[in-house]
Amino acid sequence: MLKTVYLRFVSIIVLTAIAVTVMISSLPLSTDICKCEELISDSKHEILHKSFQESSTSDKPKLAVLVPFRDRFDELLKFAPHISNFLTRQQIPFHIFVLNQNDRYRFNRASLINAGFLQVKDHYDYIAMHDVDLLPMNDNLKYEYPVDGPLHISGPEYHPKYHYATFIGGILLLRVDQFELLNGMSNRYWGWGLEDDEFYVRIKDAGLEVYRPRNISTGPENTFLHVHDRLHRRRDTVKCYEQREVTRRRDRETGLNTLLYSIERRYELTINQVPLTVLNINLQCDKTQTPWCECDSKIVSKSQTESKKKL
Repeated sequence: MLKTVYLRFVSIIVLTAIAVTVMISSLPLSTDICKCEELISDSKHEILHKSFQESSTSDKPKLAVLVPFRDRFDELLKFAPHISNFLTRQQIPFHIFVLNQNDRYRFNRASLINAGFLQVKDHYDYIAMHDVDLLPMNDNLKYEYPVDGPLHISGPEYHPKYHYATFIGGILLLRVDQFELLNGMSNRYWGWGLEDDEFYVRIKDAGLEVYRPRNISTGPENTFLHVHDRLHRRRDTVKCYEQREVTRRRDRETGLNTLLYSIERRYELTINQVPLTVLNINLQCDKTQTPWCECDSKIVSKSQTESKKKL
């Protein structure tokens, strides 16, 4: 009888071992673990949108703060908590999206904003095109839903540096449908400057009016904090090929519908308890159209020489 019990016991152990082996073999291999992590990342992104929308205590329009970005981490550490406190005081439902240019090409602020817009347009009602180095200091600067037309928060009478009448850089708010109507911004502006001037012409051509905050008692010296150090952060103002001529004309060909880009990865970060989303964006450059997305030193020297001859 003891022999029978022993045989039964051994049989149970063998069957259990076989079952465990089968279960283990059915588990995902290590190559699938990375996929699971990616799915978790995407899931967090969707949960972020869902919880963000549900957390709003009113039916106020939701704002996506789009921050074009490259190598400006010091400024971001100041920007995130400052703008979060500023918008929270105004009871505006918002989320910050850092549009990090991850490719090798020259910085393209307009294309980054186009890419960011395409990523958020189905979840938010309006966007803020927001420089990371410009911090609003006056609480009367209302980031309200731009019902009538684009709302330029950093007007020329208040901006610490730019004071010409058609200036719309720094901080500009638009409804999603307004930005789509304009086909976004031009994708031809590699390097620093002029993309917002071209965008102003787009706005006017579409028959939209630019609005600005009213009853602001502060001036250029205390309405905003401009944290850009021009010696530490040198701007890429180089002009090569026919960049100078092309970028001073209205672009009727490029925009949201011609943008070529990919999102390499999305990160959910927290800075001083402020949640934000970082999109690692790879822009693509068609060098037959905009060869100045990369400027060779020899080409730059030749372009500068030709410009001097024309003068």
